[in-house]
Amino acid sequence: MCKDCGCSIDTPREDIGTNPQLNDTKTIEVITKILDKNDHEAAHNRAHFDRAGVLAINLMSSPGSGKTSILEKLAERGEISFCVIEGDLETNRDAERLRDKGIEAYQITTGSACHLDAFMVHDALHHLNLEDKELCFIENVGNLVCPASYDVGAHLNVVLVSVPEGDDKIEKYPVMFRKADLVLITKTDLLPYFDFDIGRAREMAKKIKPGVDILEVSTKDEESIEMFARWIKYKMEFN
Repeated sequence: MCKDCGCSIDTPREDIGTNPQLNDTKTIEVITKILDKNDHEAAHNRAHFDRAGVLAINLMSSPGSGKTSILEKLAERGEISFCVIEGDLETNRDAERLRDKGIEAYQITTGSACHLDAFMVHDALHHLNLEDKELCFIENVGNLVCPASYDVGAHLNVVLVSVPEGDDKIEKYPVMFRKADLVLITKTDLLPYFDFDIGRAREMAKKIKPGVDILEVSTKDEESIEMFARWIKYKMEFN
């Protein structure tokens, strides 16, 4: 758990007191207030995106799953005008990578915080020009636990799981995948070298979140990137 939040909570807000990790009344009250304030700010962020006519997508995954690399590939295609809010504990390397591809990117360094929250995203919005954008990606801090508890004001959540991580990660971290509108199975070019069962991963994702969309992606396979781009365009049209 973070020092200042209840990001390990995997129970509904109304059942928060039943979590054996959080049986102190004062702790529960503080965490509930933090989450409620965050949700209120997240609603403001969504309204901000709505006024600008921009679809916001929250990208969540463990470190090294390929979030930034996939965004670089989308940038190279040049079909969608987008910006990125980039979250990392330290350094601005990922934002620099995206800027090198001509993408407007704002880096948030969280220090010890293992997730982005709505207030961080709100601050970032003051540093981005949304007028000529169709889409804003919020690339969350690499973590399969904490980001799931914090609404940042995005319209959609995309959760990545890479082949080197193993197909059991979906089952091990159900809270994260329950939040997903799309599950991206990434680095599929490495399937010959890792014991990753695509069928099992799909089955677990559907069990945890019935109806969730699932795509298999590799940055070395342009057709798979095209499929992701099509999914985004469809959501831009109907969200």
